[in-house]
Amino acid sequence: MQLGMIGLGRMGASMVRRLMRRGHECVGYALDAAAVRNLEPEGMVGTSSAGGLVEKLSRPRAVWLMVPAGAVDGTLASLVPLLDPDDTVIDGGNSYYHDDLRRARELAAKGIHYLDVGVSGGVWGLERGYCLMIGGEEGAVRRLDPVFAALAPGAGAAPRTPDRDKVPGTADQGYLHCGPSGAGHFVKMVHNGIEYGLMAAYAEGLNILRHANVGRQQHAADAETTPLRDPEEYQYDFNLADISEVWRRGSVIASWLLDLTARALLESRDLRDFAGRVSDSGEGRWTIRAALDEAVPVPVLSAALYDRFSSRGEADFADRLLSAMRFQFGGHVEKDAGAGGGNR
Repeated sequence: MQLGMIGLGRMGASMVRRLMRRGHECVGYALDAAAVRNLEPEGMVGTSSAGGLVEKLSRPRAVWLMVPAGAVDGTLASLVPLLDPDDTVIDGGNSYYHDDLRRARELAAKGIHYLDVGVSGGVWGLERGYCLMIGGEEGAVRRLDPVFAALAPGAGAAPRTPDRDKVPGTADQGYLHCGPSGAGHFVKMVHNGIEYGLMAAYAEGLNILRHANVGRQQHAADAETTPLRDPEEYQYDFNLADISEVWRRGSVIASWLLDLTARALLESRDLRDFAGRVSDSGEGRWTIRAALDEAVPVPVLSAALYDRFSSRGEADFADRLLSAMRFQFGGHVEKDAGAGGGNR
Protein backbone atom coordinates (compact mmCIF):
# COMPACT_ATOMS: atom_id res chain seq x y z
CA MET A 1 0.00 0.00 0.00
CA GLN A 2 1.12 3.58 -0.61
CA LEU A 3 1.35 6.14 2.19
CA GLY A 4 2.55 9.72 2.41
CA MET A 5 4.36 10.73 5.61
CA ILE A 6 4.77 14.36 6.66
CA GLY A 7 7.24 14.65 9.52
CA LEU A 8 10.34 12.47 9.57
CA GLY A 9 11.63 12.88 13.10
CA ARG A 10 12.50 9.94 15.34
CA MET A 11 9.01 8.45 15.22
CA GLY A 12 8.06 9.36 11.66
CA ALA A 13 11.30 8.10 10.17
CA SER A 14 11.12 4.81 12.06
CA MET A 15 7.52 4.29 11.01
CA VAL A 16 8.49 4.80 7.38
CA ARG A 17 11.29 2.28 7.73
CA ARG A 18 8.99 -0.28 9.32
CA LEU A 19 6.39 0.15 6.59
CA MET A 20 8.96 -0.16 3.80
CA ARG A 21 10.42 -3.30 5.37
CA ARG A 22 6.96 -4.80 5.12
CA GLY A 23 6.51 -3.99 1.45
CA HIS A 24 4.67 -0.68 1.56
CA GLU A 25 5.60 2.32 -0.58
CA CYS A 26 6.26 5.54 1.33
CA VAL A 27 6.50 9.10 0.08
CA GLY A 28 8.02 11.43 2.63
CA TYR A 29 8.29 15.15 3.29
CA ALA A 30 9.78 17.10 6.18
CA LEU A 31 10.85 20.68 6.78
CA ASP A 32 14.32 19.27 7.45
CA ALA A 33 15.60 18.34 3.99
CA ALA A 34 18.34 16.19 5.53
CA ALA A 35 15.70 13.94 7.09
CA VAL A 36 14.27 13.32 3.63
CA ARG A 37 17.70 12.63 2.10
CA ASN A 38 18.54 10.15 4.86
CA LEU A 39 15.59 7.93 3.96
CA GLU A 40 15.80 8.07 0.19
CA PRO A 41 18.64 5.52 -0.08
CA GLU A 42 16.48 3.11 1.94
CA GLY A 43 13.70 3.26 -0.63
CA MET A 44 11.50 6.17 0.42
CA VAL A 45 10.35 8.51 -2.32
CA GLY A 46 11.38 11.94 -1.12
CA THR A 47 9.86 15.30 -1.89
CA SER A 48 10.60 18.89 -0.95
CA SER A 49 7.04 20.13 -0.41
CA ALA A 50 3.56 19.09 0.59
CA GLY A 51 2.49 19.69 -2.99
CA GLY A 52 5.17 17.37 -4.27
CA LEU A 53 4.06 14.71 -1.82
CA VAL A 54 0.43 14.95 -2.97
CA GLU A 55 1.48 14.71 -6.62
CA LYS A 56 3.42 11.51 -6.02
CA LEU A 57 0.52 9.73 -4.30
CA SER A 58 -2.14 7.77 -6.16
CA ARG A 59 -5.81 8.47 -5.43
CA PRO A 60 -7.41 7.90 -3.02
CA ARG A 61 -4.45 9.25 -1.11
CA ALA A 62 -3.50 8.57 2.49
CA VAL A 63 -1.30 11.15 4.22
CA TRP A 64 0.01 10.53 7.74
CA LEU A 65 1.10 13.51 9.85
CA MET A 66 3.80 12.95 12.47
CA VAL A 67 4.29 16.54 13.57
CA PRO A 68 3.97 18.25 16.98
CA ALA A 69 0.41 18.89 18.13
CA GLY A 70 0.92 22.63 17.78
CA ALA A 71 1.91 22.26 14.12
CA VAL A 72 -1.04 20.15 12.94
CA ASP A 73 -3.40 22.99 12.01
CA GLY A 74 -0.69 24.81 10.08
CA THR A 75 0.23 21.63 8.23
CA LEU A 76 -3.41 20.96 7.39
CA ALA A 77 -3.85 24.52 6.14
CA SER A 78 -1.22 23.93 3.45
CA LEU A 79 -2.11 20.28 2.75
CA VAL A 80 -5.90 20.10 2.60
CA PRO A 81 -6.39 22.46 -0.39
CA LEU A 82 -4.21 20.05 -2.42
CA LEU A 83 -6.28 16.96 -1.59
CA ASP A 84 -9.34 15.50 -3.29
CA PRO A 85 -12.56 14.01 -1.93
CA ASP A 86 -12.10 10.49 -0.53
CA ASP A 87 -8.46 11.16 0.41
CA THR A 88 -7.57 10.42 4.03
CA VAL A 89 -5.49 12.41 6.52
CA ILE A 90 -4.13 10.63 9.59
CA ASP A 91 -2.86 12.57 12.59
CA GLY A 92 -0.48 10.27 14.45
CA GLY A 93 0.86 12.86 16.86
CA ASN A 94 -0.28 13.65 20.39
CA SER A 95 -3.14 15.99 19.54
CA TYR A 96 -5.94 16.90 21.94
CA TYR A 97 -9.06 14.97 21.00
CA HIS A 98 -11.15 18.17 21.09
CA ASP A 99 -9.09 19.37 18.12
CA ASP A 100 -9.75 16.07 16.34
CA LEU A 101 -13.49 16.61 16.58
CA ARG A 102 -13.17 20.04 14.96
CA ARG A 103 -10.75 18.88 12.27
CA ALA A 104 -12.87 15.87 11.37
CA ARG A 105 -15.89 18.15 10.84
CA GLU A 106 -13.90 20.61 8.75
CA LEU A 107 -12.43 17.91 6.52
CA ALA A 108 -15.73 16.02 6.21
CA ALA A 109 -17.24 19.16 4.67
CA LYS A 110 -14.66 18.78 1.90
CA GLY A 111 -15.25 15.06 1.50
CA ILE A 112 -11.88 14.19 3.11
CA HIS A 113 -11.58 11.50 5.77
CA TYR A 114 -9.74 12.25 9.01
CA LEU A 115 -8.35 9.65 11.39
CA ASP A 116 -6.74 10.31 14.75
CA VAL A 117 -4.22 7.67 15.78
CA GLY A 118 -2.54 7.50 19.15
CA VAL A 119 0.87 5.91 18.71
CA SER A 120 2.86 4.32 21.51
CA GLY A 121 6.22 2.65 21.09
CA GLY A 122 8.77 5.45 21.13
CA VAL A 123 12.20 4.97 19.64
CA TRP A 124 11.85 1.19 20.01
CA GLY A 125 8.87 0.96 17.67
CA LEU A 126 10.92 0.22 14.56
CA GLU A 127 11.79 -3.23 15.89
CA ARG A 128 9.05 -3.84 18.48
CA GLY A 129 6.17 -2.29 16.57
CA TYR A 130 3.76 0.45 17.57
CA CYS A 131 0.61 0.16 19.67
CA LEU A 132 -2.04 2.03 17.67
CA MET A 133 -5.27 3.52 19.05
CA ILE A 134 -7.43 4.66 16.13
CA GLY A 135 -10.40 7.01 15.91
CA GLY A 136 -12.52 7.87 12.88
CA GLU A 137 -14.83 6.47 10.24
CA GLU A 138 -15.05 2.70 9.98
CA GLY A 139 -14.60 2.67 6.20
CA ALA A 140 -11.44 4.77 6.24
CA VAL A 141 -9.98 2.65 9.04
CA ARG A 142 -10.77 -0.56 7.18
CA ARG A 143 -9.15 0.71 3.98
CA LEU A 144 -5.91 1.49 5.83
CA ASP A 145 -5.85 -1.78 7.75
CA PRO A 146 -2.72 -3.05 5.89
CA VAL A 147 -0.80 0.02 7.11
CA PHE A 148 -1.94 -0.37 10.70
CA ALA A 149 -1.19 -4.10 10.68
CA ALA A 150 2.34 -3.47 9.39
CA LEU A 151 3.08 -0.85 12.03
CA ALA A 152 1.62 -2.83 14.93
CA PRO A 153 3.65 -5.33 16.97
CA GLY A 154 1.52 -8.37 16.07
CA ALA A 155 0.13 -11.11 18.29
CA GLY A 156 3.58 -12.43 19.21
CA ALA A 157 4.47 -9.29 21.15
CA ALA A 158 2.80 -10.62 24.32
CA PRO A 159 1.43 -13.93 25.59
CA ARG A 160 -2.12 -14.45 24.39
CA THR A 161 -4.80 -13.67 26.97
CA PRO A 162 -6.71 -16.89 27.75
CA ASP A 163 -9.70 -17.33 25.40
CA ARG A 164 -8.76 -14.19 23.47
CA ASP A 165 -8.74 -16.24 20.26
CA LYS A 166 -12.52 -16.52 20.64
CA VAL A 167 -12.94 -12.74 20.47
CA PRO A 168 -12.92 -11.11 17.02
CA GLY A 169 -10.93 -7.97 16.29
CA THR A 170 -7.39 -6.66 16.06
CA ALA A 171 -6.67 -5.71 19.68
CA ASP A 172 -4.40 -8.71 20.20
CA GLN A 173 -2.43 -7.62 17.13
CA GLY A 174 -1.56 -4.32 18.79
CA TYR A 175 -3.94 -1.97 16.98
CA LEU A 176 -7.57 -1.08 17.61
CA HIS A 177 -10.31 1.04 16.09
CA CYS A 178 -11.46 2.61 19.36
CA GLY A 179 -14.45 4.53 18.03
CA PRO A 180 -15.45 7.66 16.08
CA SER A 181 -13.41 10.82 15.62
CA GLY A 182 -11.36 11.73 18.68
CA ALA A 183 -11.56 8.25 20.20
CA GLY A 184 -8.01 7.30 19.25
CA HIS A 185 -6.43 10.32 20.85
CA PHE A 186 -8.79 10.09 23.85
CA VAL A 187 -7.54 6.58 24.57
CA LYS A 188 -3.92 7.64 23.99
CA MET A 189 -4.45 10.64 26.29
CA VAL A 190 -5.50 8.37 29.16
CA HIS A 191 -2.72 5.93 28.26
CA ASN A 192 -0.18 8.70 28.78
CA GLY A 193 -1.84 9.83 32.00
CA ILE A 194 -1.42 6.28 33.30
CA GLU A 195 2.17 6.30 32.07
CA TYR A 196 2.88 9.37 34.21
CA GLY A 197 1.56 7.55 37.27
CA LEU A 198 3.51 4.35 36.60
CA MET A 199 6.74 6.24 36.03
CA ALA A 200 6.25 8.23 39.22
CA ALA A 201 5.57 5.05 41.22
CA TYR A 202 8.79 3.39 40.03
CA ALA A 203 10.79 6.57 40.62
CA GLU A 204 9.42 7.13 44.14
CA GLY A 205 9.82 3.51 45.21
CA LEU A 206 13.40 3.26 43.98
CA ASN A 207 14.17 6.58 45.66
CA ILE A 208 13.08 5.08 49.01
CA LEU A 209 15.48 2.22 48.41
CA ARG A 210 18.26 4.63 47.46
CA HIS A 211 17.93 6.45 50.79
CA ALA A 212 17.66 3.31 52.92
CA ASN A 213 21.17 3.96 54.28
CA VAL A 214 20.10 7.20 55.96
CA GLY A 215 20.89 5.69 59.37
CA ARG A 216 24.61 5.69 58.54
CA GLN A 217 24.69 9.43 57.87
CA GLN A 218 25.38 12.25 60.29
CA HIS A 219 22.41 14.48 61.07
CA ALA A 220 22.11 17.80 62.80
CA ALA A 221 20.60 17.79 66.27
CA ASP A 222 18.59 21.00 66.49
CA ALA A 223 15.06 22.31 66.58
CA GLU A 224 14.97 22.57 62.78
CA THR A 225 15.59 18.89 62.12
CA THR A 226 13.21 16.05 62.89
CA PRO A 227 15.42 13.34 64.41
CA LEU A 228 15.75 9.89 62.88
CA ARG A 229 14.55 7.86 65.87
CA ASP A 230 15.84 4.42 64.87
CA PRO A 231 18.92 4.82 62.66
CA GLU A 232 19.81 1.14 63.06
CA GLU A 233 16.76 0.31 60.95
CA TYR A 234 18.15 2.19 57.95
CA GLN A 235 21.54 0.60 57.28
CA TYR A 236 21.05 -0.72 53.73
CA ASP A 237 23.10 0.05 50.63
CA PHE A 238 20.94 -1.34 47.86
CA ASN A 239 22.09 -1.94 44.29
CA LEU A 240 19.19 -0.42 42.39
CA ALA A 241 20.29 -1.84 39.04
CA ASP A 242 20.17 -5.35 40.50
CA ILE A 243 16.86 -4.77 42.27
CA SER A 244 15.15 -3.45 39.15
CA GLU A 245 16.64 -6.39 37.25
CA VAL A 246 15.30 -9.02 39.65
CA TRP A 247 11.87 -7.33 39.65
CA ARG A 248 11.72 -7.89 35.91
CA ARG A 249 11.54 -11.65 36.45
CA GLY A 250 8.38 -13.06 37.98
CA SER A 251 7.39 -9.88 39.84
CA VAL A 252 3.84 -8.55 39.69
CA ILE A 253 5.24 -5.08 38.92
CA ALA A 254 7.21 -6.24 35.88
CA SER A 255 6.63 -4.14 32.75
CA TRP A 256 8.38 -2.66 29.75
CA LEU A 257 8.81 0.56 31.75
CA LEU A 258 10.65 -1.46 34.38
CA ASP A 259 12.79 -2.99 31.62
CA LEU A 260 13.81 0.50 30.55
CA THR A 261 14.39 1.53 34.17
CA ALA A 262 16.73 -1.41 34.72
CA ARG A 263 18.62 -0.48 31.58
CA ALA A 264 18.99 3.16 32.69
CA LEU A 265 20.29 2.19 36.14
CA LEU A 266 22.75 -0.29 34.68
CA GLU A 267 24.13 2.40 32.38
CA SER A 268 24.43 4.95 35.19
CA ARG A 269 23.92 4.11 38.85
CA ASP A 270 23.64 7.75 39.92
CA LEU A 271 22.01 9.02 36.69
CA ARG A 272 24.42 11.92 36.65
CA ASP A 273 23.64 12.78 33.02
CA PHE A 274 20.08 13.76 33.93
CA ALA A 275 19.10 16.96 35.71
CA GLY A 276 15.66 15.66 36.70
CA ARG A 277 13.63 18.15 34.67
CA VAL A 278 10.63 16.18 33.39
CA SER A 279 8.49 17.59 30.59
CA ASP A 280 4.81 16.93 29.95
CA SER A 281 3.44 17.09 26.43
CA GLY A 282 -0.18 17.73 27.38
CA GLU A 283 -1.84 14.33 27.68
CA GLY A 284 -1.55 14.21 31.47
CA ARG A 285 -3.28 17.58 31.79
CA TRP A 286 -6.00 16.58 29.34
CA THR A 287 -6.56 13.29 31.17
CA ILE A 288 -7.17 15.15 34.42
CA ARG A 289 -9.44 17.63 32.67
CA ALA A 290 -11.53 14.73 31.34
CA ALA A 291 -11.62 13.20 34.83
CA LEU A 292 -12.92 16.49 36.23
CA ASP A 293 -15.65 16.66 33.57
CA GLU A 294 -16.59 13.05 34.32
CA ALA A 295 -16.32 13.52 38.12
CA VAL A 296 -13.85 10.62 38.24
CA PRO A 297 -11.22 10.74 41.05
CA VAL A 298 -7.64 10.43 39.79
CA PRO A 299 -5.38 11.27 42.77
CA VAL A 300 -2.41 9.22 41.54
CA LEU A 301 -2.43 10.65 38.02
CA SER A 302 -2.89 14.19 39.36
CA ALA A 303 0.03 13.85 41.78
CA ALA A 304 2.25 12.48 39.00
CA LEU A 305 1.48 15.48 36.79
CA TYR A 306 2.10 17.97 39.59
CA ASP A 307 5.40 16.26 40.34
CA ARG A 308 6.48 16.97 36.77
CA PHE A 309 5.64 20.63 37.29
CA SER A 310 7.78 20.67 40.44
CA SER A 311 10.69 19.06 38.60
CA ARG A 312 10.81 22.07 36.30
CA GLY A 313 10.96 24.61 39.11
CA GLU A 314 7.27 25.53 38.99
CA ALA A 315 7.08 25.05 42.79
CA ASP A 316 10.11 27.21 43.56
CA PHE A 317 8.15 30.33 44.45
CA ALA A 318 5.73 28.39 46.63
CA ASP A 319 8.67 26.76 48.42
CA ARG A 320 10.29 30.14 49.02
CA LEU A 321 6.99 31.46 50.33
CA LEU A 322 6.72 28.55 52.76
CA SER A 323 10.19 29.34 54.03
CA ALA A 324 9.33 33.03 54.32
CA MET A 325 6.20 32.27 56.35
CA ARG A 326 8.17 30.06 58.74
CA PHE A 327 10.62 32.90 59.23
CA GLN A 328 7.80 35.39 59.84
CA PHE A 329 5.98 33.40 62.51
CA GLY A 330 8.89 31.59 64.14
CA GLY A 331 12.12 33.27 63.10
CA HIS A 332 13.19 30.03 61.40
CA VAL A 333 16.29 30.62 59.28
CA GLU A 334 16.82 28.35 56.29
CA LYS A 335 19.44 25.69 56.74
CA ASP A 336 22.07 25.08 54.11
CA ALA A 337 20.84 22.46 51.63
CA GLY A 338 23.84 20.23 52.25
CA ALA A 339 23.93 20.44 56.02
CA GLY A 340 23.25 17.42 58.14
CA GLY A 341 21.52 15.37 55.48
CA GLY A 342 18.62 17.77 55.22
CA ASN A 343 15.49 18.32 57.28
CA ARG A 344 13.02 15.60 58.12
